Formats: sequence, structure tokens, C-alpha cells
Amino acid sequence: MPLTIQAALVLATRQLSDAGIAGASRDARILMAHVLDIDASRITMVAPEPIDQTAQTAFETCIARRAAREPVSHILGRRSFYGRDFSVTADVLDPRPETEILVEQSLLQPFSSVLDMGTGSGAILLTLLAEQPLAKGLGCDISPKALEVAQQNATQLGLTKQARWCPSDWFTDVSGTFDLIVSNPPYIALDEMQALSHELSHEPRLALTDEADGLTAYRIIADQALNFLSPRGRVLLEIGPTQGAAVADLMMAAGFKGVRVVADLDGRDRVVCAVAPRQ
Repeated sequence: MPLTIQAALVLATRQLSDAGIAGASRDARILMAHVLDIDASRITMVAPEPIDQTAQTAFETCIARRAAREPVSHILGRRSFYGRDFSVTADVLDPRPETEILVEQSLLQPFSSVLDMGTGSGAILLTLLAEQPLAKGLGCDISPKALEVAQQNATQLGLTKQARWCPSDWFTDVSGTFDLIVSNPPYIALDEMQALSHELSHEPRLALTDEADGLTAYRIIADQALNFLSPRGRVLLEIGPTQGAAVADLMMAAGFKGVRVVADLDGRDRVVCAVAPRQ
């Protein structure tokens, strides 16, 4: 007799719990909804029904991947960010809710051009362009595979006419000036990497750490960003929760004005904002 969907969920939840997965029941329901191609809110309604062999096999594969600490987003192939779904792979950093603070702060003032440094999936740039339809943007990344994901997301969101992409090691191959520069650079210090969750081992190390003190990218941006900003243009940078003062000091030393640190919803420093001086 085939398992019911509910029975399969119970077994999967136990397997994930035994593997040390927090939120095991939630993850099992999300993955079941994915396999059945239904909204997760409908799981309770279909729970008494039998699960067919094809779906059960697919579900068991998903659960095994999650038990191995592969992020749910990688199994689904997508991640929600600022109300939109973005394709994600192991070649890009997952867009996270705290990064929405960077987007919100960027949208407080109008802009017609934006540069996203280390764009990854393109989630930040494409969200800004979707919210500011008359703006144009350039996303740069050192990883060609990341840029392929970003281009795919631009196509899916209908933003190919607004967004351009450039393989570049920070500013090396960037040209032009912009009203806004944004970045969520690799800010985890090398000595902090071992303490990270197992899930992060499935994300590109290049997007997580600079293999140093976590401030390398901020030094580069502080040193060079004024060459690519319009007068009174803005720079907004996501930071780690202990980096607010250090990054703010870098921006002020480089000649930026109006430097401030914005906290996230948990009260932790999350974004440094700075303004180019009038020329």
C-alpha cells in the first residue's frame, strides 16, 4: 500500500531532524510542495492522499539533499527576494532578507543609473531596476557563471533592456559614471569561516570571504568609487554586523560625505551609506 503524503512528510521530518536540520517540518513541507507542484499552503488539504512512486522518489531525493545541508533554495532552484523569485545555483550567493535593507535604502532617493559590484544572481540590481523602471544598470562580477545566472534572472523578469553585465574584478573593466553604486561584497573574515553553518559550504566561497580580514572589498570601493560616481552620487554597501565603524571610517577617509550606518530589523549594523562630494 503506498504511503500517504502525510506519512511521507512524517518520515522526512524525522530524517531531517536526525540530521540536525532546524525547521525540519517546514523544509519537508516546502520540498513536498515543490515535488507535487502545488503551493505549500495546500499541503494540509492533500495530506491524506497517497503519494505516487514518481513523486515519492523525487521527494526522497530532495530530502537526502537537504539532510546533506544543501540549502532549500538550491534544491528548488529559486529564492524569493523583495517579492520576486530569482534563480539561484551553487555559483551565486543566495539573496537574503537582510539584504532587502540595502534595497530599501537605495530606493529612498531617485537614480537613473546604478552599478552593482559583485552582482552574483543580480538580485540587488534587478530589484532596483524593477522598482525604478526608467533607470539603467550595470552588474559586474568576477565569475562568468554568476553573470550567466544574473542574465537568466534579467530575462525572467523582463529587464534585459535595463540591465547590462560586465565580467570585472571590481572596477578593473568598468567604465562610465553612475548615480548609485551598491554592493554586497564578501565580508566574512577568514578566521570566521569555520564557525559558519554547513549550508554556506554550498555557496561560492569567493562570494563569502576575502580570505583576509573581511574588509578588502570595502578598501577597494572606498579608494576608487569616486571615479565612477556622479556629483552627489551615493554608495550603499552591505556589511557584517561588526563592521559598521570600520567601513564608515574608510568611506570618510576617502572623502565621502553624509556617511551613516543603517541597522537591520534585528538592530544589527547592516548597511553603510555615503554620498560623493559636490565637484
